[in-house]
Amino acid sequence: MKLQVPFIQLPITFDARALQAEIESIDEGAWRGRTAREDGNSALTLITAGGDASDDALSGEMRATPWLQQLSYTRQVLASLGATLGRARLMRLNGQAEVKAHVDINYYWRERMRVHIPIVTTPEVRFQCGEGETHMGAGECWIFDTWRRHRVVNGGMAQRVHLVVDTVGGEHFWELLVRGRSPGHALKVPWAPDHVAPAPEARHELSFECFNVPVVMSPWELREHIVFLLGEAVGDSRLPAIQQALLRFARNWHALWSAFGAAARGRTHYQALLDRATCELEGLGIGRIGLKNEIGLWHALRSHVFDMALASEEGLGQQDVHGQAPSSRGGNVAVPGPGPGDQGRGHARPVIEPRFHAPIFIVSPPRSGSTLLFETLVQSPDIVSLGDEGHRVVEGMEGLAPFQRDFHSNRLLAADASEEVCRQLRLRFAQGLRDREGRAPQDGPLRMLEKTPKNSLRVPFLARAFPDARFIYLHRELGQVLGSMIDGWESGRFVMYPDLPGWKGLPWSFLLTPNWRGLIGRELGDVVAGQWASTTQTLLDDLEALPPDRWIGLDHDRFLADPEGETGRLCAFSQIGWDRELGQTLPLSRYTLTPPSVGKWRRHASRIEPSLERLRSLTDRASQASLHG
Repeated sequence: MKLQVPFIQLPITFDARALQAEIESIDEGAWRGRTAREDGNSALTLITAGGDASDDALSGEMRATPWLQQLSYTRQVLASLGATLGRARLMRLNGQAEVKAHVDINYYWRERMRVHIPIVTTPEVRFQCGEGETHMGAGECWIFDTWRRHRVVNGGMAQRVHLVVDTVGGEHFWELLVRGRSPGHALKVPWAPDHVAPAPEARHELSFECFNVPVVMSPWELREHIVFLLGEAVGDSRLPAIQQALLRFARNWHALWSAFGAAARGRTHYQALLDRATCELEGLGIGRIGLKNEIGLWHALRSHVFDMALASEEGLGQQDVHGQAPSSRGGNVAVPGPGPGDQGRGHARPVIEPRFHAPIFIVSPPRSGSTLLFETLVQSPDIVSLGDEGHRVVEGMEGLAPFQRDFHSNRLLAADASEEVCRQLRLRFAQGLRDREGRAPQDGPLRMLEKTPKNSLRVPFLARAFPDARFIYLHRELGQVLGSMIDGWESGRFVMYPDLPGWKGLPWSFLLTPNWRGLIGRELGDVVAGQWASTTQTLLDDLEALPPDRWIGLDHDRFLADPEGETGRLCAFSQIGWDRELGQTLPLSRYTLTPPSVGKWRRHASRIEPSLERLRSLTDRASQASLHG
């Protein structure tokens, strides 16, 4: 959230030593690296979507993790803020480490404050925000302006630990804010902070976020974001034309909202308007407009509006139950940098089609470890990506979503890739691509990395759209995959088609396979086995129809055993550079439900084992394909 000053200290203090003693009772294995690099930056999750300790999503119903349940004084501290609580974590920074300068541009932080409560710190820990710099003392409570570029440096040798909470506020929280003080500014009232001492016997009720992502953004919220960002824009002769284009877009959105609200039948109309507005704005050169905090206007506008105004296909129609879209939207902190755009000044020009070179598609059945592989390869200095799965890129196009194809499946063939479809597909991908530092590519051909399990049913379509595309086939042992798919179905986190016509049982999760109607009424173990078999059979047939040098195989267990060696092999195949050390153990991926362990799938052995022998020949074929290349 943007504030009038860089830092505000709230008039409330806590017993830092009591907090430290409490968190030291948590096993070290609960701490997770916050980035893919070994940079001394780790976190322990306290409040997450669904209370899943391994989930870093920024949307969904927030709940306490098992770790927070063990920390009575930490719960008391959170309750004393008097706020509705979003994501909360303990954040640890090693000595001589830093949190690099960035701006929290994600939609989630547009209206949320980030509260910092230092637990373990030294005077050498300095927090920089805009032009300001301060040291937050142990037991104090601070908020800062996340819209300014900020950075944390631990210049000492000891670890720093902060309790960090995201919140939209609350009645008591706003009272605290009114009494707060800012470094370098005179106080309006006497400084009299309240001290919250541990009260072990007290019961502390917490208020959690339940609604944080729109299914269809209201016209009032949409306009508010647009007005705010235009007010932050740096002067440019192109701005008047861009402002008029955004005004037309907002008015047209309001008209659609009045006709459809959040009903699923309005989806194609909303998406068409988003696509038209995107093309017009890029033609006006919006990618060259900067903001006062040194990020790009188009980058911010996409994060706040264009990527959030419309839920993915599966999110529409759920508003009566959830009031929001599935938690796949939201993403991580975006890093500054103006995006690409044409050089014209104030006049619309035709959108120049982006140049792709040998884009890389990771293809596999669901729960095969593709997210971990993606999060590894995306660290290449040559790679650009969407940062997450590109469901909306393909299914947001007219005629390609299952609901427009009699819910047949996610299968797409070369015949579906007309010249115009291919052109639009390349444009849609290019609009969201960023490099590993979050910057939009400036020039040259795009080396895109994309990972969406649905693409396992689209290889002929993608090969036609990108004639020099390369495919990485990821294989994982069948028992592990089926066990993880069962967990995924039962968690409700991977629902794709909640109102699939004729389907009975749990809402349909993961990709929609061509054989789905034959699975109606079957036990869940048979359903996931059917999904895997249909996906794998189709995928292997399609890959083997390609020239052998267009694809390579990878075994998940082999990748975990030798991440450096296998990554080097994939980079050589893909002809991309690599400049980082991975170490012997990779971090958990963002979609991990529970930490992996040998034989974990055997919890579902009775539901899985009947399929293992029946699918033996296909699993042997899949295992052999993982050796290809």
